[in-house]
Amino acid sequence: MFEWLVDNQTLLVWLSFFSGIFFIISLIALPWLVGLIPEDYFFNATTDPQNANEDNFFYKLVMKIGKNALGLVLLAGGVLMLFLPGQGLLTIFMGAVLIDYPKKKLIERRLIKIGFILKGLNWVRIKGGHSSLKLNKDSD
Repeated sequence: MFEWLVDNQTLLVWLSFFSGIFFIISLIALPWLVGLIPEDYFFNATTDPQNANEDNFFYKLVMKIGKNALGLVLLAGGVLMLFLPGQGLLTIFMGAVLIDYPKKKLIERRLIKIGFILKGLNWVRIKGGHSSLKLNKDSD
């Protein structure tokens, strides 16, 4: 084992560097992103937030690509944080909220009903001066 560590020092340095970067990004970005979630986002299963006043196709496309790219970065960082220091599960959840994929609302609702995820998100929201997330107890 010690030989492997000595042989792969460069790899370990880079992993440590990226772990620190993801940790700092998550500390900054997660409270901001969690605060952006509307408190009733998980309450109504049929509605999806839309910005009706955005008519510019190029703007919508750039925003969608940027949102999905940020989601993928958070998802990848969250997976890394399961093994390295950081808020892995909350980061994975926020990445999943940002990415567009089929059956997104259904998967989000199932994840948010896991007690420690909802508790963690609401703790971050309250610390940031936002109200707790509302859940529809009858859905799913």
